[in-house]
Amino acid sequence: MTYLPIEEYGLIGNMHTAALIGRNGAIDWMCWPNFDGPSIFAGILDKDKGGSFQIAPAENGMTQRHMYWPDSNVLITRFLSDDGVAEVTDYMPPGLDDDALGYRSLIRRVEVIRGEMTLQMTCRPAFDYARTDHTLTIHDAQVREGGAQFDGQTQHLGLDATVPMEADVDAATASFTMSAGDRHHFVLYPSDRSAPQAGAFSREREEELFHHTLAYWRDWIEQCTYDGRWREEVYRSALVLKLLTHEPTGAMIASPTMGLPESIGGVRNWDYRYTWLRDAAFTVYALLRIGFTEEAKAFIDWISRRCHDCDPGAPLNIMYTIDGETDLEEVELDHLDGYRGSRPVRLGNAASDQLQLDIYGELMDAVYLTNKYQAPISYDFWTRLRDLLDWLSENYDQPDDGIWEVRSGREHFVYSKLMCWVAFDRGIRLANKRSFPADLDRWRTCRDNLYREIMEKGWNEDRQAFTQHYDSDALDASHLIMPLVFFMAPNDPRMTKTLDAIMKPPSDGGLRSDSLVYRYDQSRVDDGLPGHEGTFNMCTFWLVEALTRAGRTDPERLDQARVTFEKMLGYANPLGLYAEETGPRGEALGNFPQAFTHLSLISAAFNLDRTLDAS
Repeated sequence: MTYLPIEEYGLIGNMHTAALIGRNGAIDWMCWPNFDGPSIFAGILDKDKGGSFQIAPAENGMTQRHMYWPDSNVLITRFLSDDGVAEVTDYMPPGLDDDALGYRSLIRRVEVIRGEMTLQMTCRPAFDYARTDHTLTIHDAQVREGGAQFDGQTQHLGLDATVPMEADVDAATASFTMSAGDRHHFVLYPSDRSAPQAGAFSREREEELFHHTLAYWRDWIEQCTYDGRWREEVYRSALVLKLLTHEPTGAMIASPTMGLPESIGGVRNWDYRYTWLRDAAFTVYALLRIGFTEEAKAFIDWISRRCHDCDPGAPLNIMYTIDGETDLEEVELDHLDGYRGSRPVRLGNAASDQLQLDIYGELMDAVYLTNKYQAPISYDFWTRLRDLLDWLSENYDQPDDGIWEVRSGREHFVYSKLMCWVAFDRGIRLANKRSFPADLDRWRTCRDNLYREIMEKGWNEDRQAFTQHYDSDALDASHLIMPLVFFMAPNDPRMTKTLDAIMKPPSDGGLRSDSLVYRYDQSRVDDGLPGHEGTFNMCTFWLVEALTRAGRTDPERLDQARVTFEKMLGYANPLGLYAEETGPRGEALGNFPQAFTHLSLISAAFNLDRTLDAS
């Protein structure tokens, strides 16, 4: 086994957990039973010890294709040769009751479309991030179906199949020859429930689950109100964001993976399987723009519970587990080699202890928009938000760790001050709109002080741009969001000069490489970590939006926005998925797929399309 490029994976899921499936038919990442639970397959983080579940032809060298069933999260892997064509269809049935057969199952349907082909199946889980052993039991009591049981210390899985299986040490294996029209399936399920009865996962039941899954995704995506130029890309991004929501709680995770590197062989490898208030709030905004109000409501209910859990007079955490826990101690899994030797592999995230003042701006913006477009918020929730803004009024002048979670110490980051301004601005608007009681005079004073301070201390006269933090000369792509949150006009000279500075190539002091944008210039910024990173995909889409808004009065900038956006679409993988970053060879880097990237694509497509129509 070798490591596939990150961009050669697809994602399936059921809003409880998710799985990465490679173009070679291998499931190399999956956590159980939830997104932030221990992994059962982690071959992407260690090809030898991590565990994998592969179905592929016995013959090597076949052409491989990856595609989604239209308007769904059902993934097809196709193997093509002169002698035959086989397809593996992977899906996880969503929306089932917990007593339904197929609940929380992963189903792999195997069909031969043309000719004849021999395929091999190997299922070798590695429980608890490959830290614990398991026992394997093969049973063939059913008339035509095989079965296997994997028992770890705390995790237990069953594998039902329509072909006999054998034991190869701790792996269940099968080799089977199929002709055109033949179909088999393999069903991985939580075996702490009753084991399925003989024939329970029959061909008929698998067909029912398949059609249920297709219908679920098609019914969901039909709610999308976007019908613009980039419908296919927006639909795929929306489907990704839906996969990253946790159905029981309403939480939204940043990514389903951990440990995928920002540079191959480097140490910037983080665990993103949690709910960042920032990321989730931006996700709410993106989904609201295209008609998905129920997801916004579910997250607002989730964050309302976090606000009620918070002690009076205390700040929120910047991130939580999907169940709202805050213990995210960061540990290094030294027994794992890491993706292509990128170590350490980190479990948990020490950034959870950081102070990031910007989260209150993203939160209040999401609440304001939800109140406006989905449903009015409750008075009890308002009182909690009011307490948070009162806390912020006493603390906004502190240095913090910033949006990029640097590990070099706190600064007065301009983005953090900007989003504190947003927090007070949206709080004032919401209080006025709903006639909620609040200390508005105090909030207005904070808001206005922040505006003046950003203009005086955040602006660098020598660079003719806003810089990363006070007393800095380094640019920061997060400032592209200024016109997006209505902090300043997109055609304000300070904004257009900042835009022009960012759009210069790194060799000229800028942050843009062709259509791709770096977060900041690492030669000018000490972020506390060695090594380098790729361009940051979200920042590229923020550039598109900033150009789009400036383009309402400047046709040349609107043309630049469209060219940049359409070039960026070319950096998606063949399935339309993006990682956090793009490397120097156009490769995907960082955790995959990344909510930040897909939500910013939706927002950029929505605003660019609307502006082009009006031009």
